Amino acid sequence: MNKWNRNDVETFLDEQESGLIYFYTPLCGTCQVASRMLQVIEELVDIKMGKMNLNFYPDLAGKFAIESVPCLLFVQEGMVKETLYAFHSVPFLLEKIKYYLA
Repeated sequence: MNKWNRNDVETFLDEQESGLIYFYTPLCGTCQVASRMLQVIEELVDIKMGKMNLNFYPDLAGKFAIESVPCLLFVQEGMVKETLYAFHSVPFLLEKIKYYLA
């Protein structure tokens, strides 16, 4: 999964693209598990995904009303459709992706 910066996110949203934005912090153990799940997802589906270390973008936490990490935003045509904090399992994530982005 590619690391994104502020410009990547702004372009992604401005161009009304669909995909996932994953927010994490490097010292978060749950984030490490979630990252591995998303690596599996990346191998299974062709979807645009980017990850961002929330420590470097605290203003985005406010903009997207992020309450904790890990956080996964489902974006459809430039609009956040769902914010997910509990990743559960790879099959669970695949179902969410199919619902919003298939």
